[in-house]
Parts: sequence; C-alpha cells; structure tokens
Amino acid sequence: MPKKIIIDTDPGIDDAMAILFALCSPEVEVIGLTTIFGNVYTDLATQNALRLLEFAGRPQIPVAHGAARPLQVAFDQPAAFVHGQNGLGEIVLPTPIANADPRAAAQFIVDMIMANPGEITLVPVGPLTNIALALALEPRIATHVAEVVVMGGAAAVNGNVNPAAEANIWHDPHAADRVFTTDWPITMIGLDVTEKTIMQADYLAGLRRSRTGAFIDDIARFYLEFHQKAHDIYAAYTHDPSAIAYLVDPTLFTLQRGPIRVLCEGIGLGQTLWDRSGRQWGRPNAWSGRRPVKVGIDVDSTRLLALYQQRILAAD
Repeated sequence: MPKKIIIDTDPGIDDAMAILFALCSPEVEVIGLTTIFGNVYTDLATQNALRLLEFAGRPQIPVAHGAARPLQVAFDQPAAFVHGQNGLGEIVLPTPIANADPRAAAQFIVDMIMANPGEITLVPVGPLTNIALALALEPRIATHVAEVVVMGGAAAVNGNVNPAAEANIWHDPHAADRVFTTDWPITMIGLDVTEKTIMQADYLAGLRRSRTGAFIDDIARFYLEFHQKAHDIYAAYTHDPSAIAYLVDPTLFTLQRGPIRVLCEGIGLGQTLWDRSGRQWGRPNAWSGRRPVKVGIDVDSTRLLALYQQRILAAD
C-alpha cells in the first residue's frame, strides 16, 4: 500500500519539483497540500499549490491555506532572488480553477491524522509553523501520525542563509524546536544530504522528454542562475525532492540518530544542534530525555537522480 502523505509546502521551484515527483511515484499517495510562507508569501504559496495540482491533472487533491507568519520571530521577505517573484522561476501557469479547502492548514492536518490514525506521514518542506500549530491544536497527533519527514536543517554542515542556519528552520526556529522535541517518529533530510545531490543543467534538460519534465527544466533555469551566482555552479542542489526520495526509497540514505534542539536566539538563530554522541551525559542538559531524530548524513546521489528521472519521464 502506498504511504499517505501531506506535503506542507511553500512553492518554490524545488517544492514544485518535489510535489510533481510525489504525484508520479506509486509508493506515495498525496492526500493533501498545506501551504506556508518561505519561498513566497502564503497567499501565493496556496495559488501555486493549486496551479501545480491542476497542471498535473490532480485538482481533486485538497490544498489548505496555512500560517502567514512565524510563531515569534518576524518573517523578513520571500526568497524571490532564489525562486523568482512568482515562486516558479517566472514561468506562468494558468490561474487555478479550484479553491483552497475551507479549513486552515493546522486544522486540516489534525483532521486528516485523527481520522486516519497511524496512516499519514507529514512531509514539511518549508518552515515548520503549520506543524507546530497543529501540535498545539491537538497534541494527540504525535501518537497518531505514521512519521514526520522534514526537509530542513543542517546537522554537520553549514547552513544556507548564514553559516549556522538552513532557511526552513531559520524562518521559524521556535516552531522547529517544538517539532524536533516532540515525542514522535521524525527524520531530518537536511543540507548534509540535499547538497550532495546536484542536478546539472544537462540532466535537467534530459527531463524534457515528458511534459512534466519540460516544465521542471523551464522553472529550474532561474534556479540554476541563482546557484551560479551564490555557489559558482550552474547546477541545482536537490533539496525538497530528497525528502520525497526518502519516502520512495529509504535505502538511498544513510542515517544516524540523536536528539536535536534548535537555537532560538543569538547569532546562531535557527541552527539545528544535534547530539550524535550516543553518550549518557554526566548531568542533565537541554537534549536529555528527548526522542532521537533520524538524520540523513549520506546519500547515494546516482541512484536518487536515476529514480527522479525515471519517475518524471514516466509521468505523461
């Protein structure tokens, strides 16, 4: 049976790449998208989520509109320099026909998990505000969810908004700390693995043999330009699609376990602080008694890219 998943998303070029990957992977069943600020404002995230589902011929999948701001810190501004003003690399999709679900994202998450205990995996690929709000609304989702797979954080590498923090965690560190310290099964697919898998320009161009792949190549052009300026590579890191790849084939990844706390103040705001020692500390600390998080530390990039290509080319 496919895994039922809710993707919490701020589309976003790599979000679009992940959503389309999930929609054409029989191992997962997308039962909803919930939207959040980050790459774009939440209003645009909702419109983009609806657009992507209609592009993929899946307009029946519900989209629930999420939080517009973090729990405590201010939301600075969307990453238009990474994803374009419209979030999709300035490639324009038609105005969506469908409307968003009437429920707020947090309520949608609660309703779906409580109605399907043990069956639904949450896949947040943006800031974790909606997930934290859902926990506050109904703490029992922690015992009813199948798994939580987070694209975010940086365990043993630098961040990507500054040396300390990855963008999704940095946007709402308080929500992230709440999510990582909840007693539920959680996996972090962060920069330690997402920056090891690189989509070269010729790889993306090779996806054009399908309609879906052509769209991905089109939106990725803006993404490649950003990576050229920021990282001096005309290629793209594989962030959000890596979280979907983990769900489709966990054997692609090497994992280690340990509790995570998120720094919520100071120059390291948003840093994911991972205790991977496995030791018993002599005195209690902020990590003591916390459930270990599974953390991706390595990935078979060749196999992941082959899997992504196979699914996208078979989409149409």
